[in-house]
Amino acid sequence: MSRPDLPRAFLTAPIAHRALHDVTRGRPENSLSAIGAAVAAGYGIEIDLQLTKDGQAVVFHDYELERLTGAPGTVREHTAAQLGDIALLHGDGETIPTLAQVLSKVAGRVPLLIELKDQDGAMGPDVGPLEQATATALVNYDGPVAVMSFNPNGMAEMARLLDGIPRGLTTSDYAHDDWPLRPELCDHLREIPDFDRVGASFISHQARDLARPRVAELRAAGVPVLCWTIRSQQAEEAARAVAHNITFEGYAAAIPLTSTG
Repeated sequence: MSRPDLPRAFLTAPIAHRALHDVTRGRPENSLSAIGAAVAAGYGIEIDLQLTKDGQAVVFHDYELERLTGAPGTVREHTAAQLGDIALLHGDGETIPTLAQVLSKVAGRVPLLIELKDQDGAMGPDVGPLEQATATALVNYDGPVAVMSFNPNGMAEMARLLDGIPRGLTTSDYAHDDWPLRPELCDHLREIPDFDRVGASFISHQARDLARPRVAELRAAGVPVLCWTIRSQQAEEAARAVAHNITFEGYAAAIPLTSTG
């Protein structure tokens, strides 16, 4: 198993969380309009993937459709074509895009950070179809791209399927009250024990937990540290004392003059 380096582009321009969404301007999260706005502004982009009934990767954060579309049911109960007929709220008719559509929209112009949502439900080994759909979409993609997940098993599977794409772990303080997981599993995952097992090359860590010694240990070993989710300039300044780059939303993060986008 290789450990591909995270491209430097991921450490320069701030990364727009779920793309540059702003419903007041008709740009829902993870929508093509939010993707286009992020590209135009020169930001990196973070997106989320879920699996459809027919085994396709679509760009959508939640398992349930209701919050973002008003429609009942789950992503997993619908085909990609059916989801393509369900309008996003506040999106001027936009629907749920596939990963292939987003890749075509970005076209390598800015770095793309792809989070695969846990399909097992308990951070377990029941993974594979979403990783396969992701690998299939990415195999010929030309541009800075990286994948990550809270579930280490998903990243182990991505290593098997497409070893040349940089992999990371989305990491957290795993507060027991915040996660519908067994407390002992939260305690296990909190210390990022699977970093080497999955051949990870970076982490994206919860901003409020950046002072964790394990994060400092990884950074000292040369591991790029990203963080989520920053919502103000003040929070950004605090996070950058540890993190190499931020994932942000809700304000205009500054792009360094040295950034190449």
